[in-house]
Amino acid sequence: MKTIVLKNEDIYRGNLILINKKYSIKLNEGEIKKNLVTVDYKYKNHLINKYTAKALRHTLNKINSKDSILPVSGFRSHQEQLQLYETSIRDNGIEFTQKFVAKPGASEHQSGMAIDLGQNKENIDYICPDFPYYGIFNKFREEAKRWGFIERYKQGKESVTGISKEPWHFRYVGYPHSAIIEEKGFVLEEYHDFIRNYTSCDNSYQYQCGNSRIKLFFVKSTADVQTLQIEDEYKSEVSGNNYDGFIITLFKELQ
Repeated sequence: MKTIVLKNEDIYRGNLILINKKYSIKLNEGEIKKNLVTVDYKYKNHLINKYTAKALRHTLNKINSKDSILPVSGFRSHQEQLQLYETSIRDNGIEFTQKFVAKPGASEHQSGMAIDLGQNKENIDYICPDFPYYGIFNKFREEAKRWGFIERYKQGKESVTGISKEPWHFRYVGYPHSAIIEEKGFVLEEYHDFIRNYTSCDNSYQYQCGNSRIKLFFVKSTADVQTLQIEDEYKSEVSGNNYDGFIITLFKELQ
């Protein structure tokens, strides 16, 4: 057996943290900035988390997107998000802004794990870029879920997310979470609720991909430091949920 150490302070870290109007980002901006890299050598003005960037490059290369898909907005600091929010209210009004622009602290862009993408054309709207549901853009959606991305804000889920449909906004959550979320038609809030039904290695949600058996479950944070025992043959990933606990992912290679 081996031991996983869970620290209460880490509930605010990880690929699966939920950031919305209810749960604002808690992680220090300086810590986030340490893990930022350019999306691509061609787009040096756009920064995102290094794991998000790697997954994005893999996705774009797999579909041979060339320059038909462009990054529009990646990481934003608290100050940049505040400026965008205030500028949008001034230029577009409060109703539009509340639908499409999160308040500072409630924006996934502040985590470095969100990217807005747009169709390459002459005029690209910074807040609502075009990202249609056909051709290379749908190929991106299909491939993206294999590399850890979800289309974060979907039609019909506005009452859950608090944000209108945004076909251009993609959030990195890691695999297999992205595949499960898309297969079940969830948004991230619903996935968090779903995983809370599974509370131990013996009572886990199981998912199989190729030769890998994957177990997923939730552990509530009940102390400053707590431990979890798992079998030696499992590899593990831990993410906080940004409010009260951890989502545990265990991988086992089958013979």
